[in-house]
Amino acid sequence: MPKWLDNAVFYEIYPQSFQDSNADGIGDLPGIIRRLDYIKDLGCNALWINPCFDSPFNDAGYDVADYKKVAPRYGTNEDLILLFSQAHKRGIKVILDLVPGHTSAQHPWFVESMKCEKNEYTHRYIWTDSIWKGIENVSSVLGSLRGISDRDGSCALNFFTSQPALNYGFANPTESWQLPADAPEALATREAMKDVMRFWLALGCDGFRVDMAFSLVKNDPDEKETIALWQDFRKFLDAEYPEAAFLSEWGAPDKALRAGFHMDFLLHVGPSHYPELFRTKTPFFSRKGTGNAHEFVAYYEEARRITGGKGLICIPSGNHDMCRIARHLDTEERKIAFAFLLSMPGAPFIYYGDEVGLRHVENLISVEGGYDRTGARTPMQWDSSPNAGFSSASPEKLYICQDSSPDRPNAERERTNTESLFTEIQRLITIRQKNEPLQSNADIKFLLGHKKGDPLVYLRSGVSGKVLCVINPAAKSFTLQLPGFTVKDTLYSGIVSATLAKESLFIPAESATFLMVD
Repeated sequence: MPKWLDNAVFYEIYPQSFQDSNADGIGDLPGIIRRLDYIKDLGCNALWINPCFDSPFNDAGYDVADYKKVAPRYGTNEDLILLFSQAHKRGIKVILDLVPGHTSAQHPWFVESMKCEKNEYTHRYIWTDSIWKGIENVSSVLGSLRGISDRDGSCALNFFTSQPALNYGFANPTESWQLPADAPEALATREAMKDVMRFWLALGCDGFRVDMAFSLVKNDPDEKETIALWQDFRKFLDAEYPEAAFLSEWGAPDKALRAGFHMDFLLHVGPSHYPELFRTKTPFFSRKGTGNAHEFVAYYEEARRITGGKGLICIPSGNHDMCRIARHLDTEERKIAFAFLLSMPGAPFIYYGDEVGLRHVENLISVEGGYDRTGARTPMQWDSSPNAGFSSASPEKLYICQDSSPDRPNAERERTNTESLFTEIQRLITIRQKNEPLQSNADIKFLLGHKKGDPLVYLRSGVSGKVLCVINPAAKSFTLQLPGFTVKDTLYSGIVSATLAKESLFIPAESATFLMVD
């Protein structure tokens, strides 16, 4: 495990929407460099940048046309190298978004693969042996592309029709055109992706978030071959770049961490019950007290048991694929939610703008494959100037329409308000960084949260001490017996604080408290 992940707090940047530096209405790398001091001031010491490689942008850059070239709308390779350098000067690590499962149909590999004549790239993608034969009922394949060239056959798709699936083989081949995962052609795809990783790591990148990591080997119902594939990638990184972070979009830590990833996300899809905390009609973090966290706690504890506590289970405030946290929680509820996010094990991830309260902008027309996700990808709101300081372009040129509300939040106003969400998150990050038991690798034991209606009470135990975290978003108080602890100090509380005296824990309504205990 890279040592720097011990206290990493990540900030996710959707580059299209963060900061425009050249008045074209689209965010870019020089714009990110301009805002590095802001990120450092918030307290984040690591960045995850969504895909910034050359692309036709049918899927917001997740359709890569050249893995080794920065998209011209964002700048140049030299700009990205400068970003690495400037971030490192500020103590900030940078991981890039790697999309290994598919490319754009415009990628040179695919152009060669479409040719009738056999060549190096003939099997770089998954093709059937006949144009009349599609690809159905194959796990991790969402249809096929056909009739696009003189080559006889249909090509597997990973997601959109512009995203042909790269060929890492099949766990259980049933057709002659399905290669096993250890076939030379499948292994060549693997080596080509390692080459991409080497390219950026050598230039200063600190690791990768891997898109759809679970999907590479097809017809792999128990995902054993996919796990073995990523274990091979982990051996490569350990040998050549041991300080590179490796984070998966898998949503199943019991598999992803076994596969060799240092970190895995809990996601809005999958078995983790993560949405029940923040993104349902009755979220746990609502003061209404009608939500429950017990199924989340049960899943989380089981995931830690299966993985033996190895690796990091990361809980994000949101990301580019889900609605904004502000859609379901108001500012005060979000403060308590962030107290939870920033006191849990694993590296926390803050989605750009969540720290200042960016809202989910409703009913937008889809932009670059965003569809219902478009409202969570709107331009950052920096100040009260035109376009909220995101761009000097005319409003109609902006990548996505901004929140047009007169009271829209912005970073400048939030940073000067001592009672703002930004200030509270800044304070929470500072406390986390000063107290090792609240950081990534310290142990956790849930003392309360296993039953419907429970608040969350969990003990973080590190090498330097123990912290009792008491989280109650509901508008009602609780009192319970909690023997075995003596309070040494109150590290954090909101307006009201939980108290522990004579083995009686009083938990005020709508409160979050961190108690240093013996």
